[in-house]
Amino acid sequence: MDFLTLFLIYLCFVLTTVALLCICSGRKEGFLARSANGASQILSFIIPTQLQRVIQRALHRLFHTRSCLFVVLHIALQAAVYGEYTWEVFVYCWELQFHLLFLLLPYLLLAGNMGCFILCSRANPGVITKANHASLVKIYEYDGVLFQKGIVCPTCNMEKPARSKHCRFCSTCVHRFDHHCVWVNNCIGAFNAKYFFLYLFTLTAMAATIAVITAAFLIQVVLLSNMMHGSYVDDQGQERAVEILFLIQENSNSQLAVFSCELLFAAVF
Repeated sequence: MDFLTLFLIYLCFVLTTVALLCICSGRKEGFLARSANGASQILSFIIPTQLQRVIQRALHRLFHTRSCLFVVLHIALQAAVYGEYTWEVFVYCWELQFHLLFLLLPYLLLAGNMGCFILCSRANPGVITKANHASLVKIYEYDGVLFQKGIVCPTCNMEKPARSKHCRFCSTCVHRFDHHCVWVNNCIGAFNAKYFFLYLFTLTAMAATIAVITAAFLIQVVLLSNMMHGSYVDDQGQERAVEILFLIQENSNSQLAVFSCELLFAAVF
């Protein structure tokens, strides 16, 4: 089974899974919820009690408290991608006389991305305190539907301003709360949302730039090696002319394909 067939099967699987999640998400007791409950009950009889407690504590620590694990994973992924880019692409592109500024652009974007990452993770997202509560209450009006006046946060013991929410990870109320991002280990709120948008923009630009440089490098290699004028012997023993589809399938089994998968994985997260 070749690469393209496996990729299409994987793509169909992902799309089917997303469609099922969208269909079942609106149901109170959907098929997925019943299946998950049934599986957890079966596993509770198989897995020892002590191991269940350890797993529950570990999952609670990872997904219900502030943890630096995802920050370390984020940095490790970027280091792996840029190490592969430097070793596999930059050196060869330099030998092929690519423009230096073009090759250094991913590193410039990386510097900007790390700056936005630090600002986003270290900046105050808009934590509501007794000192700034009176001023924050006046910024947005209560709509009486989603945000009602007079609701007191039981943890912070303060009235919630409109468009604010209590973060269970940080145990604080955040002004204009958007979400808690585990990758930056901080809430995204009114005061650091601009840094978060710049972080996403530079991250997308990094992935796109490296993908373009890698594609240009592969095209240059194909043109210089005259692969398009060659031939190969297929599984039936017949000689065929080299086509673009054949080159894509062959390159998918090479080390450059592994690099492309790492780029895709980093871009998704």
